Amino acid sequence: MYMYRKLLVKTGLLLLAVFMLSTGCTGMQPAPKPAPQGEEPSISVFINETGEKKNLKLEDYIQGVVAAEMDTGWPVNALAAQAILVRTFAMKNIESGRVKKLHGTDVSTNEKESQAYDPSKINDNVREAVKQTRGQVVTYKGDYINAWFSACDGGISATADEGLAYKEESTPYIKGSVKDGCLAITKPENKAWEAKIPLDQVRNAVQKITGKDPGSITTVAVQKKGPSGRAEQIKVGEAVVGGPALRKALGSERVRSTLLSEISIDNGMMIFSGKGFGHGVGMCQWGAKLMAEKGKSAEEIIKFYFKDIKIEKKWS
Repeated sequence: MYMYRKLLVKTGLLLLAVFMLSTGCTGMQPAPKPAPQGEEPSISVFINETGEKKNLKLEDYIQGVVAAEMDTGWPVNALAAQAILVRTFAMKNIESGRVKKLHGTDVSTNEKESQAYDPSKINDNVREAVKQTRGQVVTYKGDYINAWFSACDGGISATADEGLAYKEESTPYIKGSVKDGCLAITKPENKAWEAKIPLDQVRNAVQKITGKDPGSITTVAVQKKGPSGRAEQIKVGEAVVGGPALRKALGSERVRSTLLSEISIDNGMMIFSGKGFGHGVGMCQWGAKLMAEKGKSAEEIIKFYFKDIKIEKKWS
């Protein structure tokens, strides 16, 4: 009887060992397989220059956007960061249906409606950057982010509120007041610039924005600064106008940013002095270039400017 019991115990232990080996030594279930990725979308593109409508694979479209939005001679990792952001921007824009209402297409080649697009500038650097990041987008709590970027943030990034006066939805993933050192390598005109605008143009711009004629303009001052030091509100005569709105109305190529060092009136002109080029929200392209030159990856570059985000691969 004793030998019989001993044999039963040995048999039981053997069966338990076989079971544990078949399910993993801890007895846990095997790890689930990754969920299958979706297929690359095909999209419709409105060519603003000709009025033509084209169907393109999304990654082909992304190549044309990256080539138009960033210097194609820059490091591949900077271009790769740009690729992830423009892909995200495109997907969020398509999701909104904004361009569909305008042209019946998913996107357009007008950068005010979508993003800049120039396939003639595509080179091997761009192809490699897009290939490396194929299908990758940035999300916050499962949704596409507003994947903003600008040419040069003047050495310090802006929040969406101060840089763009954006209030449509919350953007907690935007890092404001990030110092990236971009002024060390950017163009001279981004380090320090000056714009002289005739007062009658300023008056017209203020009236267009506020709906009120400010009258004869004899004084100007920054009324409110944002966390990064940008001019959120500017007092022009007796009128108060948003800094981003005034910059846009006067011409964002002339008034290169709202990171102003001085604003004054002299001899019938309003004189703006500042640094940087663009709204300064999200990724700074010159900052991305600097980080890429230091060996930072595309993901590291993006996470420098955005927080609490995920980089997800939507298709293989």
